[in-house]
Amino acid sequence: MKMQVLPFLALMALASCGGPAVVGGSDSGTDSGTDGGISSDGTLPPGTDSPSASRGIVRYEAQDDSGNGYATGFTYNKTDDTFLVDNLAFDGADTPYTRGTKVSSLGRFAVYEGPDLYPDDVTGVPIGQFTHRALYAVSDSGNVELAIVRTGAYVNYGFGGFIYQRNGSVTLPTSGQAAYSGEYAGLRDFEGRAGLEYVRGDMTMAIDFEDFNDGNAVRASVTNRRVYDIDGNDITTDIMSAMGSTASVLPTITFDVGPGVMTSNGEIAGQAHSYTADASGAITTFESGNYYAIVSGDNAEEVVGIIVVTATDPRGAYTTRETGGFLLTRP
Repeated sequence: MKMQVLPFLALMALASCGGPAVVGGSDSGTDSGTDGGISSDGTLPPGTDSPSASRGIVRYEAQDDSGNGYATGFTYNKTDDTFLVDNLAFDGADTPYTRGTKVSSLGRFAVYEGPDLYPDDVTGVPIGQFTHRALYAVSDSGNVELAIVRTGAYVNYGFGGFIYQRNGSVTLPTSGQAAYSGEYAGLRDFEGRAGLEYVRGDMTMAIDFEDFNDGNAVRASVTNRRVYDIDGNDITTDIMSAMGSTASVLPTITFDVGPGVMTSNGEIAGQAHSYTADASGAITTFESGNYYAIVSGDNAEEVVGIIVVTATDPRGAYTTRETGGFLLTRP
């Protein structure tokens, strides 16, 4: 049984964080990519077969009939700062995604744009491509990294995917607790309308390595979430106004706390929610979804992961899906 956590700060107007940095930056680390083995470990996404604490682990979005998990071959090219994604229609064929123009990064998360046009291979006639955006982030150590790609070209969510990985091993404590903090960023797409949005926030996590006895306990909060349109304009207040709220940021996302969410391999998976409160104090669920993560390092000093939550968008008769990634360290 898991209990949903209602953070006090989620019900208050929080101080805002800065907007997207529209300047380039350097990245380091190894290229991302699937390792070929597809198996499911409980509620974890597919990826590394027979995972263990002594080796790297790769997880990626499961493929389904809705278009999820179709993106493959995630490859970052450090030399020219481009990103390549395979198996997505009308994203420039084998043309790499280039660093974003109007939004080049969301904190430490680099933003890449699929090409707008691709020439007919015989006549050279330009063919319009679907709007695709990719996020890529790697930790300072290079031991954990992630990527997310979504498109805003379909009436429904469309085709895309995510990948997150640990490039080495982990040694998990057998007692005590650990605190983590870091950055969160993601892409928002829709079911019922086209378009893409960006999101950025702050994140903290704590792990209790002593309890529960079945899989430890994990709690986390994503705060200061602000939303930007595809051109980088802050539209958070538009969303909050449509909700009838005077808050300056989106509600806090929290992880449900309960046993059995963590494996001996350092992998974590569970449910996540955010909440709103009316004038009488009654609590209502705003967003619902899942989180997936991997702990890394000799001292369990890093965590990488993905959160996917959906909500009825207060701005119209459609559903918003937010796919966010996070890189956290023990301060």
